[in-house]
Amino acid sequence: MTYLEFEKPLAEIEGKAEELRAMARKSEGMDVGKEAAALDKKAADMLRDLYKDLTPWRKCQVARHADRPHCKDYIETLFTEFTPLAGDRNFADDHAIMGGLARLDDKPVMVIGHEKGHDTASRIARNFGMARPEGYRKAIRLMDMADRFGIPVITLIDTPGAYPGKGAEERGQAEAIARSTEKCLQIGVPLVTVVIGEGGSGGAVAFAGSDQIAMLEHSVYSVISPEGCASILWKDAEKMREAAEALRLTAQDLKKLGVIDRIIKEPLGGAQRGREAAIASVGSELALMLSELEGTSRKDLIANRRKKFLAMGSKGLAA
Repeated sequence: MTYLEFEKPLAEIEGKAEELRAMARKSEGMDVGKEAAALDKKAADMLRDLYKDLTPWRKCQVARHADRPHCKDYIETLFTEFTPLAGDRNFADDHAIMGGLARLDDKPVMVIGHEKGHDTASRIARNFGMARPEGYRKAIRLMDMADRFGIPVITLIDTPGAYPGKGAEERGQAEAIARSTEKCLQIGVPLVTVVIGEGGSGGAVAFAGSDQIAMLEHSVYSVISPEGCASILWKDAEKMREAAEALRLTAQDLKKLGVIDRIIKEPLGGAQRGREAAIASVGSELALMLSELEGTSRKDLIANRRKKFLAMGSKGLAA
């Protein structure tokens, strides 16, 4: 288990409990049951206290945790008959974006998502979930296909942001993101989104022009990363904690603001401590969101989606 910075006291207690058990395994007559149980209880209480009221910056850290389930994990667990589709039919295939046809509860869907990778080699191959223009153009192609065949679309968001490299800019990064966002608003089939980790900048918005948007409890969704915001506003990336507070990037804040529609509860300690339970919760929420949209006409889906995004911010303006 990888511990975050604010979890270091917890790491010490759990480490001591494991040391006691390791000593007992080596010495047959040694009984450490009571001592280990006391440490376990202390650790459980501390974990509950740590996660009871996380600050926005700590939520950012949890959302970025390397052990959280990624898009590939959700696809392999929740979907059957997944058939990956590759390439943008123009330049290349972008491995930061996974997409393809699948079945959710035996119903056909098109699933698209950011994949960060799980180890050094896969993270480099996936570019840490930062898509290039060809990734967004692949997503546009898959959404077009789903629209043509009347198949609902599911998007799973987990990215620090779109790749900002020179090559990506030369190949039209901004235009690709804009067209992907536009395509979300144009398709006449149900489109549902879950932010499973980081929802960073236009790289996330490009997949989130949806009928229903859900966020995992400790995920984040913002126009810019706290570090990037701090660098621009204060010329100091170390002010990321203040930036995280100001950005209102938590699921709880965004639900109040009307930017997202629902929050999916995570296991105590975050999705990284209960991967199977977190994945199952996302699967249940996806099925529920799609069932609520079932039977809605193409015309109404497009019109309602448009109204939804035009209405965002109206509460704050009225206040």
